[in-house]
Amino acid sequence: MADNSILTRLDGLKLKYEEIGQKLTDPEVIADVKQFIQFNKEYRELEPIIEASERYRTAIANLAEAKDILANDKDEEMREMARGEIAELEPKIETLEEEIKLLLIPKDPQDAKNAIVEIRGGTGGDEAAIFAGDLMRMYTKYIESKGWKYEITSFSEGTAGGYKEVVMKVTGNNVYGTLKYESGVHRVQRVPQTETQGRVHTSAASVAVLPEAEEFDVEISMNDIRKDIFCASGPGGQSVNTTYSAIRLTHIPTGIVVQCQDQKSQLKNFDKAFEELRTRVFNLEYSKYLDEIASKRKTMVSTGDRSAKIRTYNYPQGRITDHRINYTIYNLSAFMDGDIQDCIDHLIVAENAERLKESEL
Repeated sequence: MADNSILTRLDGLKLKYEEIGQKLTDPEVIADVKQFIQFNKEYRELEPIIEASERYRTAIANLAEAKDILANDKDEEMREMARGEIAELEPKIETLEEEIKLLLIPKDPQDAKNAIVEIRGGTGGDEAAIFAGDLMRMYTKYIESKGWKYEITSFSEGTAGGYKEVVMKVTGNNVYGTLKYESGVHRVQRVPQTETQGRVHTSAASVAVLPEAEEFDVEISMNDIRKDIFCASGPGGQSVNTTYSAIRLTHIPTGIVVQCQDQKSQLKNFDKAFEELRTRVFNLEYSKYLDEIASKRKTMVSTGDRSAKIRTYNYPQGRITDHRINYTIYNLSAFMDGDIQDCIDHLIVAENAERLKESEL
């Protein structure tokens, strides 16, 4: 039987969808770029709900018609067809209801955005930097498998390999909504390359995934920024190391510092550094929203707490354990080669189950 509370919600959303569709043809809205982008985004977000609701309504109408035939038609062949249709439609309607309930859960408005991913070697010295490099390789392999793009904006190499710190921008479809589950402390247990006695050590690296702020998300005055120019370091040939092209930007009100050194052009480095600065300033506010979620949730699947130990990579046993959902698998080599989708899928399911409870649908 149709869920009346769902139908009421869908009626309201259909009305909103039609209103936004009309606004998108209004010359005044089209002339206001910020407003037009916002309405267009809302319209696109409502589309899958409206499509699912149309399928739901059609199935409900067909079920009512089949039940009417079964109750009132004298033709046994028609009644038999109606029975078959009822048997097919009832489970279909249940599935559609579950799909719609998930679609009706308020989404994190940042999920569709690109992301800034920052990986830092933590406790463990050289081994932590090497592990940060391993995580970087894991993510780049995963990013390539998704058909996304990435570019490294700044890095500091470890003395024995890997990275003390590396920052990259990832672009594609629903990047932040997928990678946000990777924020936190990643712990590794293995015999380090630097260890001569063959003892297993534990070290860690932290990952921070930030939604990239768009031009209209936050306004930054150039008067609030101090710009420093310096020579880039690291690989890249003579021009990188001898030209003052690297940019460091300091946002004076917040004290946030970013730098970019991957381009030979000072102008391009400035643009990239400014994008990252805008993202970090935006994330000061966004982290308050994440803290609010964290205070309500038990599993802490995706929260702003980047100090939480989220996953252990145990090399002697070839084991990966995600501590948030008690997920354990024994295919570490494939995981480190970027095969992390199954783990992310489990995290998404766990978060959706929690959000469903919150929404009381």
